[in-house]
Amino acid sequence: MKPMLAVLRRELSGYFATPVAYVFIVVFLFTAGIFTFYLGQFFERGQADLKAFFLFHPWLYLFFLPAIAMRLWAEERKSGTIELLLTLPIPLWAAVLGKFVAAWVFAGIALALTFPLWITVNWLGTPDNGVILAGYVGSFLMAGAYLAIGSCISALTRNQVIAFVISVLICFIFTVSGAPMVLNFFQGWAPGLIVDTIASFSFLGHFNAITDGVIDLRDVIFFLSLIVVWLYANAVVVDFKKAG
Repeated sequence: MKPMLAVLRRELSGYFATPVAYVFIVVFLFTAGIFTFYLGQFFERGQADLKAFFLFHPWLYLFFLPAIAMRLWAEERKSGTIELLLTLPIPLWAAVLGKFVAAWVFAGIALALTFPLWITVNWLGTPDNGVILAGYVGSFLMAGAYLAIGSCISALTRNQVIAFVISVLICFIFTVSGAPMVLNFFQGWAPGLIVDTIASFSFLGHFNAITDGVIDLRDVIFFLSLIVVWLYANAVVVDFKKAG
């Protein structure tokens, strides 16, 4: 694990070496607050919970997390440092996992800094803190899935803008795959098994189930499996590019 931890420390320190990380966190917290208090009508609902907060997480992550992931490999490839990284005495899996975990930890830090909202609802009433904790766990797992997709796409190109756009598109497909509008389109001609399979890939479906306060093992396995699959694809892409 030492090589992976070395990459993790290198990447994580790189985030905070420039003001970009701090700007990202501030913008994320500000946007989350706007969505929660205004669009989510936090006070108008009259309930001491964070439903309005978690409701918008998939849509916040849809743009914020690909913005984090787009630089993971595209920047290395553009600057030419990827050759140096891959010639170091570390296995490929350590480089892939180290970069991903660093991005995931960074996203986790941004998520953890929303704790004043948790304090606020406890000050205003008596919320079910177990449900809130489940929401944070589900949000962190979903963030990992978004980042794994973005990391893999970043390895495909040296252009960060292209990586961002493609990542957003793929993440959007996963996010809305269980929406009624999408399922109604397929129900008209596709077998029920296909429709159910498409719905099972919905980030919204699995995340909403967790935010209801039930951490179902199937939902946890879904996000973890997705992370593993995309990281494996990430490693395959990097290895192919290295061989080429």
